[in-house]
Amino acid sequence: MTAILQVEGLVASHGLLQAVREVSFEVERGEVLALVGANGAGKTTLLRAIAGAHAPSAGRVLLDGEDVTRVRAYARVARGIALVPEGRRLFPQLTVEENLRVAKGPAGRGSFDLERAFSAFPLLGPLRRKRAATLSGGEQQATAIARALVTNPRVLLLDEVSLGLAPQAVEAVYRALHALIAEQDLAIVLVEQDLGRALAVSQELACMLEGRIVLRGRAGELDREQVTNAYFGLRRPPREAAPT
Repeated sequence: MTAILQVEGLVASHGLLQAVREVSFEVERGEVLALVGANGAGKTTLLRAIAGAHAPSAGRVLLDGEDVTRVRAYARVARGIALVPEGRRLFPQLTVEENLRVAKGPAGRGSFDLERAFSAFPLLGPLRRKRAATLSGGEQQATAIARALVTNPRVLLLDEVSLGLAPQAVEAVYRALHALIAEQDLAIVLVEQDLGRALAVSQELACMLEGRIVLRGRAGELDREQVTNAYFGLRRPPREAAPT
């Protein structure tokens, strides 16, 4: 199966600081790749570079085999890449429904419309006329994800889904995500600090350290020690020789 998203040797910097260093990976349709790593590892910059919000200095981003590296962010949304940024970035004075309508893709492109968004996130139904500024963190996160989905993306980039949310809000958002992952034929790249949740929701997991992917594998085949060691840049201690 051809990967829907291909990242090849991507390099992205903030001034003199190289935040992403020759990162390469592929994600197939229907697959979830979880990205983990400490603060400053380059995860957010990587997602922004894929979405077109941060210009890379080298490497390529391909969508269904087409090079979109120099395509502007709004045009990438139209082609099927949607980013849910860290901090949600909603329009605070608009209602929940208005935030979704602003992002809604053209009629006829995909089947995920406003009513499906409210169905996927039941907590938003009663809030559709409320201004985004008055919502709780969990309600804002659900609105941000729904806003991305109404563009009918083929690749969904989720940055720090559970950051700053109360445990109940995290549970509600992830329940909706589990249902969406099962239903929608999306490729998802998920940045998540909670390792347990990252392993539970993804098929593939990659750990970033100082701008590079230092560990990648099937989520079900990686143990916590491997990921923790990669997260902190530690080496797994050598196994002791069996007694003779």
